[in-house]
Order: sequence, then C-alpha cells, then structure tokens
Amino acid sequence: MKLGFVSAILPDLDLDGVVRFASAEGFDCVELMCWPVGRAERKYAGVTHVDVVGFNAHAASKVKETLQRYGVAISGLGYYPNPLDPDPAVARAAVAHIKKVIRAAAMLGVNQMNTFVGRDWTRSVDENWPAFLKTWKPLVAFAEDHGVRIGIENCPMLFTRDEWPGGKNLAHCPAVWRRMFEEIPSKHFGLNYDPSHLVWQQTDWLAPLREFRNRIFHVHAKDVRLLKDRLNDVGILATPLQYHRPCIPGLGEIDWGRFVGALMDIGFEGPVCIEVEDDAFGRTLEGRQRALRTAARHLRNFISR
Repeated sequence: MKLGFVSAILPDLDLDGVVRFASAEGFDCVELMCWPVGRAERKYAGVTHVDVVGFNAHAASKVKETLQRYGVAISGLGYYPNPLDPDPAVARAAVAHIKKVIRAAAMLGVNQMNTFVGRDWTRSVDENWPAFLKTWKPLVAFAEDHGVRIGIENCPMLFTRDEWPGGKNLAHCPAVWRRMFEEIPSKHFGLNYDPSHLVWQQTDWLAPLREFRNRIFHVHAKDVRLLKDRLNDVGILATPLQYHRPCIPGLGEIDWGRFVGALMDIGFEGPVCIEVEDDAFGRTLEGRQRALRTAARHLRNFISR
C-alpha cells in the first residue's frame, strides 16, 4: 500500500508546492484535484492542481517532471461534482469535465480518476436510476476506451439543507454499489472507498471490503466522531452534521489497524490517501499541514514505506 493525501486541503499551494510538501513529509503519492478553474461551489471543492482544460502532451510532460523531481506519484486525479444534477446544464458541464479528467489521467499514465455518481437529491434511488444508466454507461465506456479506471467515492453528499433529503451522490451504500456493478459490470468502474461515511450511517465499515474486493481502486483515509448525545436529541432524520464530526485518522471511531488489516486480507496494494476535513487543527495552511502530519504519523503504524 502507498500512503498519500488528497490535495484539496492545500488550495494555497500550487502543484510544485503540494508535491514538494508531500516529498518532504515522506508521502508516496497525492490525489490531485482537477476542478475547473474558478470559484468553489462548496467547501473543499474548486481546487485545481492540474488544469485539465486544454490539457495536452506538453502540459502532461510538465506535470510528470514535477512529480519525478520530488519522487512522488499521482494516486489519481480527483473531481467531485454532481453529474446527475436536476439542472441539465449543470449535469452536462459535470459530465464534460469528467471526460477531460479521464483524458488527462490517460495522458499522465495515471489511469485512475475519482468522482461521484451524483443524484437528484429530491428523488429516490429508483427514480434516479434511469438517469444514472443514461449518464454512466457511456462515461464508463469512455473511460474504458482511454484505459482509465473510475473510482466512485461513497460519500452520500448529505450534509447541508440544499442536499436534503437524499444527498447528491447515489453511491452511498453496498446495496446501491451492488446494483451499480450488476448493471455496469466493467472492470474500469469501481470504488474510492472511504470508511468514515459508513460509520456515520451506522453501518459496517469493514464487511463491504470483502464483497467488493475487486472494486476497491482507491481509498480515502478519513475518520469521524459520532456525537451520541446529539443523535439522541435530534434523531437520525436530522441533517448529519448535527450528530457527527469529520476528523483525521486516529481521532475518531475507526480502528485503523483493523481497517488496514482488512485491506491486506483482500490483497489491496493501492493508494490510501488522507482526506482532511478536520477544523480542530485550524484553517490556516500551517494547521492543515499539521493535520496531514498527525494523520500520517498514526497511519504509519500500519502502512510502512
């Protein structure tokens, strides 16, 4: 396994700065964010460390040179929009940019991009399903043609009132993953597995690794604290941030020794990238870098170079 981090937490730094930091701290890899250049639409979004618009052989060469200079690999290219947004213009723009990220991943020889399936949050899973198939069958075929795997993160994207009640990502649980992979059985379609989202949904965060062992392409290392007193007060139907808090590995509910052990049991040898959404370390660049160092120190008890 290779230990890395998600570059979204370092929007202050350019590509060279991100990779230099990764190298100095002994990280093996980085998941590089590829949002369209411009204003962020939500927290942790809108970060661009690889601009894939107009990406060509020269741009790919410059990115490769930067990574080679510091001895750090790219775990995957990341872009997490809502390609099933009920606004057709928003959905089309997301799909078009996902294709640009796929092309860039192929040109870089990374052959891995990570994203969300998306969802119309006002409708049920079944009501979303025709749009899912219409959007994702051709997208997965496009990825196949370019030799790129797509890792779908299992975040429900259900945190704020505008995402209520269904969240903005269908792929939040094993029942949906099973249905996804039955209907789109491509080996280029899998998961960017984040156990923390299963914890706050109060489901088993280890068992799915066994069933979906051949679909685990990439892993996000993020932890979570369940606020039981708040949950007892507001109930499970409240917006989820009322009863849980994201945190870095080692400060929450997950036993990372068991988790890494389960990854070893299924033969996973891919990237495990720390995702920081923990404000306890402050919102300064120094604080966020300290969060990465602290998380890496804990995970290196189980993942060694």
